[in-house]
Amino acid sequence: MQFGSDNQTGASPQVLEMLVEANRGFLHGYGDDEWCERAAKDLERFFGCSLKVYFVATGTAANSLAISCIIDPWEIMLCHHQAHIYQDESTAPEFFSGGGRIIPVSGSAGKIKVCHLENYFKTMGNEPPHTPRTAALSITQTSEAGQVYTPGELAELCLFAHNHDMHVHMDGARFATAVASLDCLPADITWKAGVDVLSLGATKCGALAAEAVVFFSPDLAETFIHRRKRSGHLVSKGRIFGAQFVGWLKNDHWLELARHANRQARRLAGELTRFSAITLQWPCAANELFLTMPAKLSTLLHDKGAEFYEWPYHGLPAGVELSADEVFVRLVTSFMTSDEHIDQFCVLVDDFFNSGVE
Repeated sequence: MQFGSDNQTGASPQVLEMLVEANRGFLHGYGDDEWCERAAKDLERFFGCSLKVYFVATGTAANSLAISCIIDPWEIMLCHHQAHIYQDESTAPEFFSGGGRIIPVSGSAGKIKVCHLENYFKTMGNEPPHTPRTAALSITQTSEAGQVYTPGELAELCLFAHNHDMHVHMDGARFATAVASLDCLPADITWKAGVDVLSLGATKCGALAAEAVVFFSPDLAETFIHRRKRSGHLVSKGRIFGAQFVGWLKNDHWLELARHANRQARRLAGELTRFSAITLQWPCAANELFLTMPAKLSTLLHDKGAEFYEWPYHGLPAGVELSADEVFVRLVTSFMTSDEHIDQFCVLVDDFFNSGVE
C-alpha cells in the first residue's frame, strides 16, 4: 500500500540489468564514455531533433542548473504556485543562479494559463535598473496538481513567453506519465511547442537516480559544464547515468512503465470515488490522485500501514474548503503498483465505511 511517491520504488529490471552490464570493465570518466554517448543519441531519437544533454543525479540539480543558465541574479522566473522549484528545493534555483528570483503566478489553478502571465505583466513595474527583469517561465509537466498541459496549451504559453523575451524551462520529473496520458510524441510537448530546456526525470519512472538536462536551444548550454562541475554535480563514473537512460529508453520501456502507473491511478480513483465522503479534487490525468477524505479514515489507513501524504491546503482548487473532520491527501501510483496493493488499500476503505465509524 505504498502510495507516498513514485520515487520510493527501486529500478525496473531492464534498467537495473543495463546498470549491471555497464559496470563491467574500464571506461573514461566524467560522462566521456560509450554509455553516455549512447544515451545522448537515444535521446535525440526520442525527441526527434538535435540537442545538447547533460546528466545529473537529482531533480533539484537538474532544475537548478538548467535555471541558472537562463536567468541572471537580477532576473525573475515565473512558475506555478505549487512548483517544486518554488516550494520544495530549499531556494536551490535562487542559489545556483546567484540570486535570481522565483515568483508564482497561477493563483489556485491547477495549471498556469496565459491569463496568469498577462495579469502578472499588468501589475509588474518596468523601471530598470530598479525593477528586476522577468526572463523565464517554468512549467511542470505533469503539473503539481497532477494535471497535464496539452501541446496547444504549451504552445500558447511558450509563444507568450518568447514574445516577452522569456526563455521556457520545463520541469519534467513526471514527463513520461504526461506523454503517456496525452498519447503524444515527446517532441509535441517540448521543442515543437517552444520549450527551450527540459529537466527530464527517469527516477520517478523506473530508474534509481537518472536525470537529464536537455537543451533544445543549444546556445543556452554554453556555461552548463562549468556550472555542473563548480556545484559538485559532475559525477566521475558517468556511466551510471548513461546506462540507466539507455535501459529506460530501450524499446519504449519508459512508456510501458508510465502507462502502467497511469492505469493504476485511474483504477484507484474509480474505486475510491465510489464513496460520497471521498472526493477527487483534481481530475486523474496521470499517476497522482488529490483527494479529500474523512480524517478518521486517513488515520486508520496510516495505522494499517498505508503510505500517502496529507497535502497543503493551498493545493485545493479555488472555492474548496475542508470541514473540520476532513483532510486533503495525495496518493501516487508507480510502475510497481500492483492490483494487490490497490485491493488491500480499498478493503480497508470498504471496512471503514461499512463499520459506520465515519
